[in-house]
Amino acid sequence: MLANFTSAIFTSLLLLSSPFISGDNKELSVKTQNPSLPRSDVDLLEFPLNLEFLEAEFFLWGSLGHGLDKAAPNLTDGGLPPIGGKKANLDPLTHDIIMQFAFQEVGHIRAIKKTIKGFPRPLIDISPGNFAKLMDMAFKQKLNPSFDPYANELNYLLASYVIPYVGLTGYVGANPKLQTAQAKRLVAGLLGVESAQDAVIHGLLYERALQKVEPYDITVAEFTGRISNLRNKIGRQGVKDEGLVVPPVFGPEGRTPGNVIAGDADSLSYDRTPEEILRIVYSTGNEHTPGGFFPECADGRIARSYCGWKD
Repeated sequence: MLANFTSAIFTSLLLLSSPFISGDNKELSVKTQNPSLPRSDVDLLEFPLNLEFLEAEFFLWGSLGHGLDKAAPNLTDGGLPPIGGKKANLDPLTHDIIMQFAFQEVGHIRAIKKTIKGFPRPLIDISPGNFAKLMDMAFKQKLNPSFDPYANELNYLLASYVIPYVGLTGYVGANPKLQTAQAKRLVAGLLGVESAQDAVIHGLLYERALQKVEPYDITVAEFTGRISNLRNKIGRQGVKDEGLVVPPVFGPEGRTPGNVIAGDADSLSYDRTPEEILRIVYSTGNEHTPGGFFPECADGRIARSYCGWKD
């Protein structure tokens, strides 16, 4: 009875959201921009558009089987379509959550582009092959069979663990460098929702921390630890990432191995610079060498400067 009631709720939510799914909602349009922000604020607001595009495409494809070209084509500005997106095999609860995340990311892109001009969607690789390479790097061996983020809800949640946290740390790093109240307010709003998304993903995975990820005979906790360790390694700025289960000395106040929300010794969010983020999302450990999720370089003045592009 409860399962039927829950399914009915999800079905109702899906029907209510159908105008957005079809991409017909005119409220998705970008209406305003602010040319008065200092160049440094523009650069710091522009850079995270790369991560917002990545998250929007991954969550849209995973939940709905299509991306921004159908959901909000005006926000792409004619940018190249992503590589390898597909609809994930998700249970009703995970599908509903990821669909909400997807539309939240659409709003984030629109909010940034209402404030600054931004740039067209860059080429993004969300293919199973790219995630498989990332997981192979994390485990320092080739997983057999190759990791497929779209195969089931657990794989998809593990793949989702890879993405929002990186953007979250970027917003934490950008905030003290911003000069204007308008830019700080925007980043605070973006950070609040990105943090909540990350917490939901962590919570869903923490509930399954000791569950084995089939067919690898590796626990969810170990997957998250390996992913976090890889990001620390290629970010090249020490520990700014932690798995869901850690030695107690690294848990909150050094008292528990449970680590559902990562934080420093005072349980404050870690920060990252754009350079660190590029090293991670490129999967190369080098901000000058594109790859990973952005095979042809991320966009914006900061990212382009490391790829040798001139404005």
